[in-house]
Amino acid sequence: MKLVLAVAVSAVAVFVVSSVWYVAFAKARSALLNAPSADEKPSPGKVVLELGRSALVAAVIAGLAAHLELTGVGPALLLGLVLFAGFPFVLLTGSVIWDGVNPKLAAIHGGDWLLKLLVISLIVGLFR
Repeated sequence: MKLVLAVAVSAVAVFVVSSVWYVAFAKARSALLNAPSADEKPSPGKVVLELGRSALVAAVIAGLAAHLELTGVGPALLLGLVLFAGFPFVLLTGSVIWDGVNPKLAAIHGGDWLLKLLVISLIVGLFR
């Protein structure tokens, strides 16, 4: 039950954190994409999809923490950092190197992923 609660709390928390992150970088992101600023709210369908994506990531981290028998905030945060380095960082730098993605845009997305993984890891660590 604690695992399910950790996943639910994490999903909502990272949705909020990510929303604040992208609002803060909305103008820069729009300029990098050569698109008008997206000031409108996301559709309910997108909100549900994003909450589902967040819950999936939270479930993976919670499951890994349980399998690895990690207890406490410190080991959980270390797991989050390792996951960031091994996945979003590698994927985003690859998109810059091989697909010509603007490094500043990749950094915006990378910052969001780092925050997501650390917030989820912190919450999971608190629940373990």
